[in-house]
Amino acid sequence: MKPTNAKPGDYVEIHMLHKIYEGILLETPESEKGIILLKLDSGYNIGLIQKEIQEIKLKKKAKEIQEGTKIEHNNSKPKIAMIITGGTIAAKLNPKKGGVDWLDTPESLFKFYPELFNKVDVLKVEVPFMKASEDMDYKDWQKIAKTTEKFLNDSNIKGVIITHGTDFLHYTAAALSFFLQEVNKPVVLTYSQRSIDRASSDANLNLQCSALAAISDIAEVILVGHANQSDEFCNAMIGTKVRKMHTSRRDAFHPINTKPIARIFPEKIEILKEHKIRNKNKAKSDTKFEEKIALIKIYPGQDPEILDYYLKKGFKGIILELAGLGHSPTKRARLGWTKKIKETIEKGIIICATAQTIHGRLDPLVYSNGRELLETGIIYLEDMLSETALVKLGWVLGHEEWTKSKEKIKEKMLENISGEFNNRIEE
Repeated sequence: MKPTNAKPGDYVEIHMLHKIYEGILLETPESEKGIILLKLDSGYNIGLIQKEIQEIKLKKKAKEIQEGTKIEHNNSKPKIAMIITGGTIAAKLNPKKGGVDWLDTPESLFKFYPELFNKVDVLKVEVPFMKASEDMDYKDWQKIAKTTEKFLNDSNIKGVIITHGTDFLHYTAAALSFFLQEVNKPVVLTYSQRSIDRASSDANLNLQCSALAAISDIAEVILVGHANQSDEFCNAMIGTKVRKMHTSRRDAFHPINTKPIARIFPEKIEILKEHKIRNKNKAKSDTKFEEKIALIKIYPGQDPEILDYYLKKGFKGIILELAGLGHSPTKRARLGWTKKIKETIEKGIIICATAQTIHGRLDPLVYSNGRELLETGIIYLEDMLSETALVKLGWVLGHEEWTKSKEKIKEKMLENISGEFNNRIEE
């Protein structure tokens, strides 16, 4: 191989005997001596045997690649605010290791996503923390809510975009739906399933659609993301009725038991259903939360004495994911749950029921085992999603004035506060 002055991070041509590869030269780990690693324009990495390479030609130095695009503020465009919390959408290429790191500054986000500025000007940016969504908890939801409240009450800002990791994004969407009261302009959560160094990244379309959503008349907490595998349009989905339904597809998030609020193209929005509209309310946050709550999935042969663990640990509430229309093993089973559920409720733990099936609605009155469970005092949450139910239960139990009575807790859990219930199931 001819000598080269190319360094890891540089854009190069690698000449093999019968083929030329182009991409970013990567740093080769000690364990892979004799291999040259290259990140192709598609975003994928390949390894080439060094002794089979004829030449490595330098095309562009790493510094030139990283400079990005300078963004100028435009006073004629609608102003929005952004809250950056981490996740794949807030990561950048590390050419030495062939992967991504967190963005160093909010400004660097703009360098990678200039299309975001086609319709809006980002007036303010805050980074309350940088975390993967699996590392978040209710304290992080509270920080996001407080920051969002400030932006909602800023008359210069038309809407708010929140960038977030995907794995637990639907929990945050549900939390903000309850934490934020009197929402007066769009609160838009968005994400990226694939990092910006990949040609198939979904970040650009998601951000372009989110920008249009942020200046629309939709005064709700919504999640905006790819509606299908192509870069055609996004769905705007209500925060309490959306769920991550695939590990890696770009259209991972789907509205459950309802239609999207809107279909968003890079140049237009098509409204699909009624929604709350932009208004002059003074938004406020209500972030009270009880963290001693749990989500338990019922499965065949499961020992109901697991509930004793939560009693011992001082838990205040439990969501049970039941089968079918709302069933668990009852007193007819070897390990029936009926008696234990009743005992646990009588000892002070609030127990609510959701469906494992995700789609559809619970109805405990159809079969005798459902009616038997209903008599224990368990609260059936109709078509509410389990993740939404867990968040709502923590929020309700966080209000001391509501927890003085089990009937008041039940009333609040069954109140349709943020669209978490549907009167009619929609596909």
